[in-house]
Amino acid sequence: MKPQDLLDILTTASRLKTTMRHCWTAAGRQESVADHSWRIALMAMLLKDEEEFSQYDMDKVIEMCLIHDLGEAFTGDIPTFVKEAADEKTEAAYYEEWVRSFPERQREHWLQLLAEMKELRTAEAKIFKCLDKLEALISHNESDLGTWLPLEYDLQYTYGRENMKDFAYFITLREAVDAWTKDKIEKESGELHKQ
Repeated sequence: MKPQDLLDILTTASRLKTTMRHCWTAAGRQESVADHSWRIALMAMLLKDEEEFSQYDMDKVIEMCLIHDLGEAFTGDIPTFVKEAADEKTEAAYYEEWVRSFPERQREHWLQLLAEMKELRTAEAKIFKCLDKLEALISHNESDLGTWLPLEYDLQYTYGRENMKDFAYFITLREAVDAWTKDKIEKESGELHKQ
């Protein structure tokens, strides 16, 4: 890859640093898409040596985590509870058009990853999708309850649950996240009522 090609790709990708997501950080700053992508990649790296995941290509999962939301560099982030099929199609079209401008080796590799993530047939794609959903739940639990929309109280318990059913580790992790959500809502709702 020529240095200018690398710089061009990185410049476009850097938009995710300032593309804000619906969620807020524990410190009270709106979360960027880059924050989210970095942490799901970190989650995949941390799980790489877990017995349940040792048979899978976790390096590929990390790659998926890092690139999965780069289409939002063109469209911005649309929260899952308002995103429609047309939005997904537009985002995918912009993303694929951008990737087609890459040098051949990178272009082919990224197009294969994008197709695999979209199809959600391989274990690696399914693991990535679980991490994507779980990170959003964890981020919401870290954020102040005052930043939640009313619909998120229920969504926090249902979001991504179906994706996790094939992995014992994710089922157990989801139970821990759900317990955290319940404690958070009970504690912070009580504190809000005292004010």
